[in-house]
Amino acid sequence: QVQLVESRGGLVQAGGSLRLSCAASRSFFGIETTGWYRQAPGKQRELVARITHTGSTNYADSVKGRFTITRDNAKNLMYLQMNNLQPEDTAVYYCNLVQLGGFESWGQGTQVTVSS
Repeated sequence: QVQLVESRGGLVQAGGSLRLSCAASRSFFGIETTGWYRQAPGKQRELVARITHTGSTNYADSVKGRFTITRDNAKNLMYLQMNNLQPEDTAVYYCNLVQLGGFESWGQGTQVTVSS
């Protein structure tokens, strides 16, 4: 089981920025994908952004142009830079890792609240 630990989220005003980080207990070498998901109250968990083993990135339409996912492979860290945050971005954000073969790990989640 891979351990994933997210940084603390926080409260930010609309239009503000926040960067989340995720520390993994193992190297990203041989990983299928790493990514960020979020879950707002009363809604299903949804993909925010992910990086595949080829280095390609995918973003939810709602965050394209505002959020950026990056990885520091040397430090086993993944980041989510969130700019121009809006109240609809309020959610618990989860770090996710999928190993080759499909085994999946999740972080504990971190709350991001955007006030209007």
